Formats: sequence, structure tokens, C-alpha cells
Amino acid sequence: MKMDIEDKNSSLIFTTEFLLLEFSNIRELQILHFFGFLALYLTTVMANLLIIMAVSFDCHLHTPMYFFLVNLAVLDIGSISVLIPKAMANSLLDSRTISYSGCVTQVFLLFFFVGSDFALLTVMAHDRYVAICNPLQYETVMHKGACIQMVASAWISGVLHSTLNTGSTFAITFCSKVVNQFFCEIPQLLKLSCSDLYFVEIGVIVFTCSIVLGCFIYIILTYVKIFVTVLKIPSVQGQKKALSTCIPHLTVVFLLVFSGIFAYGGSVTDISSDLDIIFAFFYAILPPLLNPFIYTMRNKEIKTALLKLFTMVHFSRIISCKGVL
Repeated sequence: MKMDIEDKNSSLIFTTEFLLLEFSNIRELQILHFFGFLALYLTTVMANLLIIMAVSFDCHLHTPMYFFLVNLAVLDIGSISVLIPKAMANSLLDSRTISYSGCVTQVFLLFFFVGSDFALLTVMAHDRYVAICNPLQYETVMHKGACIQMVASAWISGVLHSTLNTGSTFAITFCSKVVNQFFCEIPQLLKLSCSDLYFVEIGVIVFTCSIVLGCFIYIILTYVKIFVTVLKIPSVQGQKKALSTCIPHLTVVFLLVFSGIFAYGGSVTDISSDLDIIFAFFYAILPPLLNPFIYTMRNKEIKTALLKLFTMVHFSRIISCKGVL
């Protein structure tokens, strides 16, 4: 027993930086990865910015549902901005390092944005329930003050969730600085632990998963009630209109939850690095990338607002060109 303790203590390191997973040591492939990440990042940011601008410039969309959608777009921009720029920089500079403080910041911000994202999706389910099941009470229940309080609660829950997970993760001591992921991911960091304190973070993860499960069950039960109400609508057109605001939201919820389950379920097992990257891509990058397209595909109001936005930009360019001439 004494020998085991001495061996464990001898393997302790004073961590000032971590080494992230390297995609390739071939320079041409590193440049290719850089441009791949750049394309993903620009597409995600521009798509979410278009949602924000479309809602902001169209007064018809100044409703609770679209207020929540704008906040979701902001969170999506934040979550992908935590991961991709660092991966781009490492690929471009032929590096794989991240400072200890940078790793702490990355974990904190990622959990903050993802946690707030899911809390906001729960709020949005409540908004759809009131709008469809109790339409006469909608303006009374979902007034401006209530919406601001709900969004503030979602962001605050994200801060608390992030603080709890980040604090318990970096309270442990590390025997290695090699992280088997292209960003600082908690399951991969726990694999580097030298102490039994990592059980604390596992307990925190279980607690967090319990809350997520509770929110997910609430969302499912809410949508069961919504679909029952929708089926009672006599008009087929009315049913389609109601579902057009529900299906995208439910799709986003399932995408985030199940990609997270695959990511964290896969990360705690001894699987290959390639699968780790795929799982991480599904829960950390795919939802922010697809959310704007999911909400736009079946939503005529968003499509109309985007068309107005493009038309406005086009005419402003024509006017500016005439002014130059």
C-alpha cells in the first residue's frame, strides 16, 4: 500500500498546460483542417447572426417565441466560439497546447453555454404549451417581464451548472497533461486524475444528468399535451401552423440530448480517439450549426423576415453605388 501511494505521488505533475489531441502531424493536412474548421465556424456564426438580424429588424417577430430564439442563437454562437477558434489556431500554428487557465476557461464557458442552451429549450417548451393549449392566457402569462425573467433564469442556471462542474473538475490533481480530445472535455480530463477526488466530479455529472433528465421528461410531457391539443384543432391548416412552431424545437431538443448522451457515454469508455472526436462533434459543434437551419426550414415567418433582410441589404447597396457614381 505504501509503495502504491509513493508511485502515485511520484507521478503527480505541476500542470501549467495541457496537450490536446493532434489531428495530424502532416502540414498539408493541418492546413486542410484549419480551413475545414474555418468553414464550419463561419457558416455557424453567419447562420445564427442572420436569425438574430431577421428577428431584430422585423417588428412582426417581436414575440416571446422569437425572443427566446434570438437568445438561443446567441448561445449557439458562444458555444462554438469556445471550441473552434482554438482548434483553428492549433492547426494553423502546428501546435497542440492549451494553457491551464485556458483549459479552465474553455470548460467553464462550454458548460455555461450548453447548460443555458438546454435550460432555454425547456423554457421554449413552456412557451409553446401556453401558446397552443392556453392561447387566451398567452399574453397574460408570457408578458415581457416574465420572458426576461425566464431567459435570465436560464443564463443563471448555466452559470451555476458551469461553476459546479468546472470547480469539481479542476480540484483534482493530474498525472498527465495529454488530453485525448481536440478541446478540454471533462470525461477526458477525469481520465488524467491521480486522486480519488474525481469521484466528486462523477457525482456532479450524475446530479447534472438527473436535472437534464428531469427537464427532458418535462419537455416530452409538455409536447404530449401539445400534440393532443393540436389533434383537436378542426382545421388541417391550423394543425400545420401549430406544428410548424413545435417540430423544429423538438428536433433541436432531441439533437442536443442524444448527441450529449452518445458523447459522454462514449467518452467514459475505452474507445478510439476517432470515435471520441465524432461524438464530440455531434454534441458540441453539430447543434449550433444545424439549429438555424432547423428553425428556418418549416418557419414561413423566419423565411419572410430573411427575404426582407436580403432585399433591404440589396437596395442599400444599390443606393450606395448610385451615391458613389
